[in-house]
Amino acid sequence: MRTKNVAATEIAQRFVEAINAHDTDGLTKLMSSNHVFVDSLGNRFPASAMRSGWQEYFTMVPDYWIKIDQIVSEGNAIILFGSAGGTFVPKGGTMKPENKWETPAVWRALVKDGRVAEWRVYCDNEPIREKMRAAAA
Repeated sequence: MRTKNVAATEIAQRFVEAINAHDTDGLTKLMSSNHVFVDSLGNRFPASAMRSGWQEYFTMVPDYWIKIDQIVSEGNAIILFGSAGGTFVPKGGTMKPENKWETPAVWRALVKDGRVAEWRVYCDNEPIREKMRAAAA
């Protein structure tokens, strides 16, 4: 049974807006103290690592974006369907058009007490990994 959870959905949308604005302060404010980021390989990162983690990612992909096509919510779980992309920039390198990538993606946000307690990413990272391998060659 699907229920509309406006408050949790709005928090998840604000989180996406902060990602798209590359606003690490905004992301940090939206995370719970016990926040966990789970990447597409199942690696788990605590809130204490996420400010620097997002900063590093925004340096590596300075035009990173998320586009949401559909949102489904049930209780405090919000599922966001869409795509993500950007341009991979190797350390010390410059932004080049051939390093642009895009992939379908899904995110799951668990919102508790007005904060994102978990942000889980489901996507195929092969498009950016291909750019990373090419840059390392």
